[in-house]
This record gives sequence, structure tokens and C-alpha cells, in this order.
Amino acid sequence: MDRMIYLALSGANAAMHRKQALTHNLANVSTNGFRAEMSTFRSVPLRGEGASTRAFALEATAGHLDTPGAINQTGRNLDVAAAGRAFFAVQALDGTEAYTRAGALQVSAQGQLVGVNGLPMLDDGAAPIAVPANAQVMIASDGTVSARVGEEPPQALGRLKLVTPDDAAQRLVRGNDGLFRSADGGPLPADATATLIDGALEGSNVNPVEAMVGMISVARQFELQLRMLQNAERNDQTAARLLNMQG
Repeated sequence: MDRMIYLALSGANAAMHRKQALTHNLANVSTNGFRAEMSTFRSVPLRGEGASTRAFALEATAGHLDTPGAINQTGRNLDVAAAGRAFFAVQALDGTEAYTRAGALQVSAQGQLVGVNGLPMLDDGAAPIAVPANAQVMIASDGTVSARVGEEPPQALGRLKLVTPDDAAQRLVRGNDGLFRSADGGPLPADATATLIDGALEGSNVNPVEAMVGMISVARQFELQLRMLQNAERNDQTAARLLNMQG
């Protein structure tokens, strides 16, 4: 009896976690550069005398879908999309170096080139990029940022830091702030060969139809696990009545 309860409880908990991931993905269908979350689970046996036949389904290291989103041409000079598997480097609120695919840039009131949530974009030396006042900003396909003030010749301000993580040695992990960081928390080296597409933004790589189908499937799975718990309760009540009759 208790094995059925463990199985149903573990399955319901796994279904709940998967539903949370799918809900988060659907909420970010229109978020530029968003990477869909993936849910993975593993079976972990319980330890202790009499519990060797019981196992829980626990969430394993969750990853993200690494396929690029659709490229949407905007024509805006501060909109950029990273090509291939490259990421833009930004300075997070905690001062660490983090990475994103969102490329809707702008110039802040403090004269810095900023990206998602107003975070400073970093150059290939891991420093914020300062923009002169009243300057027209241009970004080349190699990430070089230039500014022109009035009729003066363009002035190079630096090159956006682009990193291309290696799945084996430089795996990226999504933080609670939605930004990615290296698994060990350290900065990744700049990729001199990485390029970008100017005047364009990358959309989310979430497939809304697939996510909706997943939501329906996980709702049915959760309902099935609850029915198993209810059956276990009814069986327990029936067994108790039979024992009382025999007593």
C-alpha cells in the first residue's frame, strides 16, 4: 500500500515541477532571446530498512533549449542579434559577468550602453562601454561599437564581448534573474570569431503549440497520480473495515 502512495506522490510532485517550467516558457513566448527551460527527472531509491523498494522521482539538473529563435528585422541601429551560439556579456546587478541573448540595446542617462533590464553591456575587456553625449551609435557585425558626434568622424568605443560556451567545459546555467552564467561562476573568454546581426532581434525559441500540448499532458498526469492516491486511501479504509469485522 505504501509503495503505491510513494509512487503517486513522487509522480504528482514531478508533474507539478514540469508544469511550472512549461508555464514559465509560455509566459516568455514574446521575450527576446529567451531560452526555453527543459525539465529532467531521475529516480532516487529511498534508503533505510524496509524502504529499498521505494523510489522518488527527483528533478535533475535542468537545462535549456539551445536552438536559436527566429530573427526579426527591426532596422533599429541599436538592435542586435547574436549569430550562432554566441551570447552577449552584461554586468549583472551583483557585479558579476552574466550572459544573455537579448540584444535590444540603448544608451542610458549615465551615458552607458545598456541591454536587458538596463544592465551595462561589457566590451571584450569586461568593462562597460561609455557613449559620448548626443552621439549616434553604430554597431558592426563583429560587435565593434562606434559613435559619431555631429559631423566628426566615427570613433570606436570598443567591441561587445561575445562568448560561445562549450557544452562540455563551459556549460551555462540560468540564474534566478534570468541571466546565464558559467557553471563555476567565472567569466568566459571572449570569442573573437563570434558575429552578430545588426538591425535585428532574436525572438524566443519557445514553441507555444508544443508547450500547450505539454501543459495538457502534464495536467492529465497530475490527475492520474491524484486518483492513485485516492485509490490507496479507499483501499486502506476497506482493509480497516475488514479487520474490524474480523476482530
